[in-house]
Amino acid sequence: MPFLSRSINQIGKDADETSQHSDESLTTSFSPQTSPKIPKTGTLVERLSSFYAKRGKHLFDAIAAFLLIIIFAPLMGLIAIFIKLTSSGSVFFSHKRVGLNNELFIMHKFRSLHVDTPSYSEKPDSTDDERITPVGKWLRKTSLDELPQLFNVLKGEMSLVGPRPEMPFLAKHYEPWENQRHLVRPGMTGLWQLSPHRQGTIRDGISVDLEYVEHLSFWNDFKILLRTFKVFWDSNTY
Repeated sequence: MPFLSRSINQIGKDADETSQHSDESLTTSFSPQTSPKIPKTGTLVERLSSFYAKRGKHLFDAIAAFLLIIIFAPLMGLIAIFIKLTSSGSVFFSHKRVGLNNELFIMHKFRSLHVDTPSYSEKPDSTDDERITPVGKWLRKTSLDELPQLFNVLKGEMSLVGPRPEMPFLAKHYEPWENQRHLVRPGMTGLWQLSPHRQGTIRDGISVDLEYVEHLSFWNDFKILLRTFKVFWDSNTY
């Protein structure tokens, strides 16, 4: 893959710099590699040096997330109430993820599993799984459990569109070329989330995430968002 090479203008910072996160507890189980580098010429460097990649994407994310939080605030409030009424434990499920330039952050979702379920247990493959709460079955079916990630987007930790947010214990075993998926912020939706690779292993989706990074643009993000809304609508319309 010609675009999977080395970086420009310190896009990939040394792990010692990126690991200085405000919450020191995040780094206890993850030793990030030196962030990947890319060539000073070629498609990938042009994409990541564009105004959209450096400024426009984050600005669009912040404005869109702010508006979506306002729009969905009543629904999120109701979901929180239903979760508290039907199961014990926190409303949110918070988990460590690897973000831009290998920086760790806490990703939030509405809790859909019972509190005694191990954090890194195998993902339920059906809504009949006994670990899923009554409200959780509906949240998973509609993907509304992802709504709290809008706050991650607003904080600049995630993007509306991007690679799948990776778990630290998997990312620390990445090869250098795989690690280049962290040259952009992880997304609430993305190519992998909409592709057949989602049914395979997590490792199978890395090439899809790298394809997204290589072709990063406003129009590609816009098309992915439209496809996401279409999938959501088709899955929840009877």
